[in-house]
Amino acid sequence: MLCSLTLTSLICLYLRAIPRPWSTMKLWMMLLILLLHLGNAPWMTVVCVSLPAPSKVSISSLNMEHTLSFLPGPGTPPDARFTVQVLRLRKSQWRLLAACTQLTAGQKCNLTRAFKDRYEQYQARIQAFTLSQTSNWTVSEKFLPLTDTVLGPPDVSLSGCGDCLLLRLGAPIAMEFSPTYRVHVQRTRDGVQFNLSLPYKEETVITYLQPGVEYCVTVSIWSVFNKNTVSSAPHCAFTSPPPSRISYVVMLGLLAAVCALGLLLILLHFYGLQGFKVLRKCLSTTLCGGGVSIEQSAQMSAVQHLKEGSADCLLTAQRLLRNTSDGERKSMERTVKSNV
Repeated sequence: MLCSLTLTSLICLYLRAIPRPWSTMKLWMMLLILLLHLGNAPWMTVVCVSLPAPSKVSISSLNMEHTLSFLPGPGTPPDARFTVQVLRLRKSQWRLLAACTQLTAGQKCNLTRAFKDRYEQYQARIQAFTLSQTSNWTVSEKFLPLTDTVLGPPDVSLSGCGDCLLLRLGAPIAMEFSPTYRVHVQRTRDGVQFNLSLPYKEETVITYLQPGVEYCVTVSIWSVFNKNTVSSAPHCAFTSPPPSRISYVVMLGLLAAVCALGLLLILLHFYGLQGFKVLRKCLSTTLCGGGVSIEQSAQMSAVQHLKEGSADCLLTAQRLLRNTSDGERKSMERTVKSNV
């Protein structure tokens, strides 16, 4: 173990350097040394540099939220604590970070407030310590918030508008410059895809799309100052509502009903003609005795009715002749004969 000189040795060397006229002061100093040894004052013990230094010190940042992480050196005791200091390179002076003076193994230090200037370069260092021991400082790499932070995915909302998509975006952080958004669009049905570069707007319309088709969109931020970006998760939507399964079932049912009705009409037309012909034949046979058609039977009925009417007329005329005179009878006979 490499240790510096003890407190007693330092005081003795100091007393020897004092000139003789100051012998009274020497005495008082010797008494003080004796009291320190008798009281065994631990706060005056000279600390030895013996703890292993922390390792893998790094600064990670997402959307301007900066965090210092580290690992304890091999052989670091469990009761060891860690302290952090930060440096602003333009000032060249290390400053103790009050929120990170008693870190334990596995804890992280938030550097967001310490690294508040985006255009300034910073460094951080960390040291392990116990009541009687310390370690060497481990210094991080230089860090510039503007270029070294990771720009996370924006907030994305997607909805259909007929033959287009309405894209709503929200910036992950307040930016001092106007970023460009890179939009990747892919059609779910067949995987056709294309890319767009859009200036920042809260609402953007993606046009010339197919109605009733699903598209998936991923968005990332692109900046001239920072290439560390993370794309959003895919967000999918239909340009317009697709036809539901119920409508498909209804359409199929209607089509089946129309087909069945058409088939029924065809059958009725075919079998109806045949039935009418059979019925006509049966009626002809029944009415005419099996050998005379309907037209012939109708003509025979008309002649018979005319004959029967004529006979009735003759009988009536004969009755009238009996009751009349001879002259009148002759004229009536001539009239009847002319009518017949």
